[in-house]
Amino acid sequence: MNANASRFDPRRRRWLGAALLVLAVPLPRAVRAQGRQAAAAQRIGVIGSGRIGGTIGGLWVKAGHPVLFSSRHPEALKPLVEELGPLARAGTVAEAIAFSDVLFLATPYGALPQLSRDHADAWKGKIVLDATNAYEHRDGPITEEAKRDGIGLTTARYLRGARVVRAFNFMGAAQFASEHHRPGGLVAVPIAGDDKAALDVAAQLVRDAGFEPVVVGPLSSADRFAPGGPLFRQVGTAEEFRRKMGGR
Repeated sequence: MNANASRFDPRRRRWLGAALLVLAVPLPRAVRAQGRQAAAAQRIGVIGSGRIGGTIGGLWVKAGHPVLFSSRHPEALKPLVEELGPLARAGTVAEAIAFSDVLFLATPYGALPQLSRDHADAWKGKIVLDATNAYEHRDGPITEEAKRDGIGLTTARYLRGARVVRAFNFMGAAQFASEHHRPGGLVAVPIAGDDKAALDVAAQLVRDAGFEPVVVGPLSSADRFAPGGPLFRQVGTAEEFRRKMGGR
């Protein structure tokens, strides 16, 4: 597929539409002020700037984080970054990796082998928030690897040296766009990882996006909130989510 074909691909328009939906929902005034005054802004590189990547990345921009949205065709991301303002940029995957303190991985799961080959030595020491999900009809044989070895551990094996935290994969982009900063109790976002410092960074970024982090356990526990797991699409407050965790 060439760049021009991608630019007019109706699926890409739907992805950008979902990402831009979050821009139409204003944050509460206190949250906007907090974002402007954030002293610990993270430079975030988004790999896969479709529905999930565009939506969560947009929330981070609103919270005061500089975000580089990446794609094989960065020019197609122009409407997204123009709407988000000066903290948002578009670039290639290599540029996102070089730019970032934290990476947000939101590609199809089947892209992992190619990412591993193309950027073999780039992942070492990087905090990677992994929002990918494996579906056999879309992602092929790597789905069996994820089922056999665990989805989080499989990601870590491909992204050698990365400090992987599973996050933002348990519900869809439309829900993230509509449920952030929910009055009456923030929606819980489950996370899992083996690196305590990376988990702390991920937890803060979950809060900055307008949700409440709940640590499910080590990376090996991430299957619990992946597709087919008992906690997948279990939407509720942190207290409600923890009750569901304890009951399984």
